Amino acid sequence: MNPLSMPPRLLMGPGPITVDPRVLQAMSTQLVGQYDPTMTAAMNEVMELYRGVFRTANEQTFLVDGTSRAGIEAALVSLLEPGDRVLVPVFGRFGHLLVEIAQRCGAEVHTLHRSWGEVFDPAEIETALQQVQPKVLAIVQGDTSTTMCQPLAEIGALCRAHGVISYVDATASLGGNHFVTDDWGIDVVTAGLQKCLGGPSGSAPITLSPVAVAMINARKHIEAGIATDSDTPSGSRIASNYFVLAQIMDYWGPRRLNHHTEATSLLYAARECARLLLDEGLDAAVARHGLHGTAMLEGLRGLGLTPFGDPTHKMTNVAAVHIPDGVDGEKVRTALLDDFGIEIGMSFGPLAGKVWRVGTMAYNARKDAVLTTLAALEQVLRSEGATVTAGGGVGAAREVYA
Repeated sequence: MNPLSMPPRLLMGPGPITVDPRVLQAMSTQLVGQYDPTMTAAMNEVMELYRGVFRTANEQTFLVDGTSRAGIEAALVSLLEPGDRVLVPVFGRFGHLLVEIAQRCGAEVHTLHRSWGEVFDPAEIETALQQVQPKVLAIVQGDTSTTMCQPLAEIGALCRAHGVISYVDATASLGGNHFVTDDWGIDVVTAGLQKCLGGPSGSAPITLSPVAVAMINARKHIEAGIATDSDTPSGSRIASNYFVLAQIMDYWGPRRLNHHTEATSLLYAARECARLLLDEGLDAAVARHGLHGTAMLEGLRGLGLTPFGDPTHKMTNVAAVHIPDGVDGEKVRTALLDDFGIEIGMSFGPLAGKVWRVGTMAYNARKDAVLTTLAALEQVLRSEGATVTAGGGVGAAREVYA
């Protein structure tokens, strides 16, 4: 068997994205023991860096080992007990994912629904909070299945006014869209590296407010073999052994509880992702995503493609466009990949086979990546018989950059 070798790709879909070379370099750093002073110092640095990324003062800000879904599941399984009410506003695939996980936690799940391509008004959510009186509100900020970005500025205050814990899945939005955990009063936020943070999938940053921490620690049960005489069990035991935040917080904290072995190379990656983002500046990074996302969207329009969804609530980092009548969407994707080494995405559920999703995020939120993708897409569309204005995509994007 030959050594592993992957072809060069420009990942311009909804994620994962092309990893920043500086992150790849950090991942190649040699391993040290999990309690080596240099390792625990790196863990502390990661916590501080992600406080900056999340824009929070929360002490409990760290990584959950696993993909972004691991962070989601850790949050929900640690917050929810069987029978707890949870309210989930669903406006795309990943709202349905929150419902699925909450149901598996044994929660009594209540939902609100918007057509894919729309978002919720805060007044709708407040009315539902009053009616359902949930323990937790779980909501997605940016849902890449629809490319919509849910406004959150009022959500944390609404939840606190009604005694509800707010949880936000910011996997696809953090780092490329405005997010201020403390200013918005959000209790729990999770993310992933593989979108706007510019890293590989496999590590899930999380931050927890003091109120959420107290709720989780009220259910702390330290597993046999590592518990001490002072570790008195309290409340109902969190259902997951791996995603048990009550113990993971002690692993990252001064106690260094031996819960699991940290995914060291991914910690290195997460550290570099956050370092690069904060070095650029969060506002500058959001503005960069906005610029290149706008150029991509206008370029797609210049190719004669029609955007999908509410344009006033679009994510900065992913655009969706309707596949033209008579064009085989999957055949276009395949030709882009085979002939140009460029990947774009389709979608799911009611949008399956109906839209393409084109991402401009993290390392690929740059001018050359946008123009190259538009130029290649024009050629593929022509080969499929679509009517395309020569240079229309690149020309429209250039006007944004002018």
